Amino acid sequence: MSTVVENNLTVPIEEMIDKLEPLLRRVVREELERVIEEKGNIFHIEPEMPLYQDMQEILKRKKAGKIELYSEEEVWNE
Repeated sequence: MSTVVENNLTVPIEEMIDKLEPLLRRVVREELERVIEEKGNIFHIEPEMPLYQDMQEILKRKKAGKIELYSEEEVWNE
């Protein structure tokens, strides 16, 4: 089991992930909502943007049949 040491506190990686995942999901959702509010229902992403690169990776996995879909409740943890 991997751990992270910070200020002499050892935290298992799994626990760190469990704590960070809801926060990251909320930040991504809020950022997407902000973009949609600013640009309407259509927005454009540039190839050098991390989101564009992530979408390209998702497309590759879809073509390879390696996509696992989650329910909305699982995605947003609500």
